[in-house]
Amino acid sequence: MTTPIPSPCIRNCCLDEDDICLGCFRSLEEILQWGGASERRRRAILARAAERCRQQQLRRSGGAIP
Repeated sequence: MTTPIPSPCIRNCCLDEDDICLGCFRSLEEILQWGGASERRRRAILARAAERCRQQQLRRSGGAIP
């Protein structure tokens, strides 16, 4: 049996104007789905959140977003 993927929540919850958490970069919908999400869905949520985080870092550094 595998260990469930833990929530990426870092307890820095604050939603931006697009309902994206500025702490973990999940959308409000993804946060609400997390508890009942399959491992596959959780991996997809984490991948999207990582991409949002990367885009945010690029914006902050003045880099272009492809």
